[in-house]
Amino acid sequence: MGKRPIVSPLAPAAFPRMPKVGGVTLATAEAGVRYHGRPDVMLAKLSPGTAVAGVFTRSATRAASVLDCQAKIGGDSAAGAAIIVNSGNANAFTGRAGVQATQAITGAVADQLRLPGERVFSSATGVIGEALPYERITGKVGELAAALAPGGMEEAARAITTTDTFPKGATTTVTVDGQTVHIAGIAKGSGMIAPDMATMLVYIFTDAVIEQPQLQSMVSVLNASTFNCITVDSDTSTSDTLLVAATGASGIRVTDNSLAFMEGLRRVMLDLAHQVVRDGEGATKFIEVSVTGAASDDDAHRHAMAIANSPLVKTAIAGQDPNWGRIVMAVGKSGARADRDSLAIWFGDQLVACDGQVSPDYKETEAAAYMKNSEITIHVDLALGGGTALVWTCDLTHGYIDINADYRS
Repeated sequence: MGKRPIVSPLAPAAFPRMPKVGGVTLATAEAGVRYHGRPDVMLAKLSPGTAVAGVFTRSATRAASVLDCQAKIGGDSAAGAAIIVNSGNANAFTGRAGVQATQAITGAVADQLRLPGERVFSSATGVIGEALPYERITGKVGELAAALAPGGMEEAARAITTTDTFPKGATTTVTVDGQTVHIAGIAKGSGMIAPDMATMLVYIFTDAVIEQPQLQSMVSVLNASTFNCITVDSDTSTSDTLLVAATGASGIRVTDNSLAFMEGLRRVMLDLAHQVVRDGEGATKFIEVSVTGAASDDDAHRHAMAIANSPLVKTAIAGQDPNWGRIVMAVGKSGARADRDSLAIWFGDQLVACDGQVSPDYKETEAAAYMKNSEITIHVDLALGGGTALVWTCDLTHGYIDINADYRS
């Protein structure tokens, strides 16, 4: 695979200290699916009563494991559940062999952990179009089951990475009826990142008691403003999966009006989403795009994503060039409503353009200095209505080409 820096320059200082979430045990193993000398399989066992919710890629060529998970979401939680994930091979575009591989892996876990097959969820990430050597994974299921233990989130996060330069984790606690509930999650993702969802695998665990339909509603709503608001390269993966498991181990019940829990879950999801962007392949700058004054929220989102996905915008930022004309171009091509003569653009707190032309106070030297920052904010106001959107992306450097030109090497 292409060479990457040891760790992205935008990475957090360290992996966070993660709690041992009640009702969750984890294990990792080296199966040698594609990588050698590192764990590449993760297993999570979830206690009886666990509710599992999920959102998935809507790609027309989604992987066998995604289709299998989609079919299983919403099932009976009485027996508990398990999640098994491998890196190095996406088991996507592999036809009947892909279905066979998924069934073999989930079946082996079900047998080993004495779970119904419909309560074992699987994911795979890596190269598309190559048959998954699933025997290497099924051969490790016994070892994984024997190693299951509380904690181990960082090791699990490392096992699911592909071109990532750092493992991704986030956690928080919330107070519900005066008692503490834990939320903790891990993610992988670096390239092939675009909404619908973004290209990533995400697994979030909480010890709260939540009914599955309620949990599903929360996850779907929060996904719209977190994972579906990031992009690295505008390419949507075949394997995107977000699973959230509520084990109920704390005995603390979350109700529909628990705003504290919703906010805690949102924080964890947004933290993980931002980490994926910060690990964008070749990324050197983290970019926030804010759009206000659009005719609708949907229009605002379309404008924001047009800006965030523009190769011309992203390469200008990589080159520290305050080329605001490229922002104008991206707004114009989005297909959403815009009026050239009411458009205003800011880089950080610097007004760059307004009333359809460059601002009389604009100073190129100050804008160029701002572009040297590792974190950039672009704000566009359309002055057409109350629609707003907030999305996140990264710059586009030659490093992205280096990584992806020889991804299968």
